[in-house]
Amino acid sequence: MTTRRDALKLSGLALGAGLALPSFSRAALAQGVDAAALLQPGPLGDVWLGPPDAKCTIIEYASMTCSHCAAFHRNTWPTLKERYIDTGKVRFTLREFPLDPLATAAFMLARCEGDSKYYPITDLLFDQQPAWAFTPKPVDALEQMLRQAGYTKQTFEACLKDQKIYGAVNAVKQRGLDVFKVDSTPTFFINGERYTGEMTVEGMEKVIKPIIGA
Repeated sequence: MTTRRDALKLSGLALGAGLALPSFSRAALAQGVDAAALLQPGPLGDVWLGPPDAKCTIIEYASMTCSHCAAFHRNTWPTLKERYIDTGKVRFTLREFPLDPLATAAFMLARCEGDSKYYPITDLLFDQQPAWAFTPKPVDALEQMLRQAGYTKQTFEACLKDQKIYGAVNAVKQRGLDVFKVDSTPTFFINGERYTGEMTVEGMEKVIKPIIGA
């Protein structure tokens, strides 16, 4: 629960802008979109892992405060990365789809320090989600946690006031909503086919293996 003090800290994030969308897990349902349009990056660019010529491309839309997203990144992501991304078989990117102002703030903080810090910070925040996202003072907890990533009080506050980053993060979400009809998190696009809800390694492999010829 966000306190009034936390709300005031996040006032630069336009707390009242937009309604939070529900986050839930359900059976994956494949639906295709325009693959070329899907690959167009947002204003901050995509941070890709894996080679450009990989046969399989995975784009995940997630919210940093989504418990199903955190579960995916704790339980499925390490194995997916080890088996398929690190071996060059899959190319992956995580895109911002914040469901609330706190998730927006977390994504901004992942972006402010440059591409090299994007996954270290998002991995940290997903792994430790209960310790900051569901606490009485989430902003204070977030600030303390991101000292591990090199943030000071000054750089932390400056990042949250950066309107360019704020606008860019929300632009990625808005395009996902308007163009690709993302309406829950996590949502995955695997070679342009949409799958909604938290996916297990086994579920991912059922889709990936035919694509890569495994």
